[in-house]
Amino acid sequence: METNALTPAVLQSLRKKQPHPVVSVSMPTHRRETDNAQDAVRLRNLVAEAGRRIDTWTNGGEPLQREVRAGLRAQLDRAHTDIDLRYSQDGLVIFASADTYQTWVLPREVPERVVISDSYLTRNLVAARARATPYWVLVVAATRATLWHGYQGTVREHTGNSFPVTPDELQTDVQREERIGDVASTFQDEETRRYLRDVDSALAAVLAATPRPLFVVGLAPALSLLEDVGTATRHAAAKILTGGLVNGPAPELFRELEPSLREFRARTAERTADRLDAARGRRTFAAGLDEVWESVREGRVALVAVEENFQRTVRVKEGHLVPVDPPEPGAPSPDGEAVREDIVDELVELALDTGAEVVFVPDGTLADHDRIAADLRY
Repeated sequence: METNALTPAVLQSLRKKQPHPVVSVSMPTHRRETDNAQDAVRLRNLVAEAGRRIDTWTNGGEPLQREVRAGLRAQLDRAHTDIDLRYSQDGLVIFASADTYQTWVLPREVPERVVISDSYLTRNLVAARARATPYWVLVVAATRATLWHGYQGTVREHTGNSFPVTPDELQTDVQREERIGDVASTFQDEETRRYLRDVDSALAAVLAATPRPLFVVGLAPALSLLEDVGTATRHAAAKILTGGLVNGPAPELFRELEPSLREFRARTAERTADRLDAARGRRTFAAGLDEVWESVREGRVALVAVEENFQRTVRVKEGHLVPVDPPEPGAPSPDGEAVREDIVDELVELALDTGAEVVFVPDGTLADHDRIAADLRY
């Protein structure tokens, strides 16, 4: 699975305490075949290491039951067999319980690690998804409305949650369906208004369950009437006035979206900079990894701005973060504290959990603030 599939419901399920210990395995991967030859060896070694830890893991001195150990090892082996590293991105995460497994491919490097706990380690998924800034695309025509997942440089049609939506009287009208997206409607009849109200209701439900920026595509009469009969599209990030794309194809739809996406990201970065400037004036500003980390842990942060490729390995010393170059993943520091390779991902996940907004900005934007800054609630 890819991180655009990480809905709030899926995340809640992954974080749920499990009746038996579960295993989380993560590792960096490579997109190019010449580079990813090493990934197969690394994955095999990590699965073997997870098996050894399963055999020796105890909870209060009590080892895992035999059937739980066997189930965990079997699911890890299934995951290992099913993973096709030819389609890797920059990171891989495996979640395994005694009776099921999930694999996630991430557009961001993650640390190599094996964790056995009573819930899955989700911080890398959450941070990768936040960095990718997923969005929704609604495409409207006279006889059909489709919804698309937008994720980095791709869009993919979303089927479900009542989508695609068609007017009731047109569902069996073959001649009109053949003209989907190609012929403008007068948008005068009550049936069309009813159809667009259905589109608005379906979209509103999706946005309530999975909030994301929304881009709306269609001819001007359709978008105007959709906004007139409902509310879900009134605050869209952009409206693209073009027809013929209700069925894609995805590459053509993305090409039409691309200028609006660039403009949206530029506006987001500008608004973030203005907000941080205002926070400095109010003295509700924090900068640098250690200061922002402390503020996030206290629940004081309203907005965190992070450079897109910022990663830092640290250890905790007397409650503060000390940057280090670890000799190996998970190695203990001299004072006994474990090295934490994914502290930025952990911070992002915790910030989102406390209700803060997290915005990623181009590298170099926050060079004067150690690549991370925050607007505090107080």
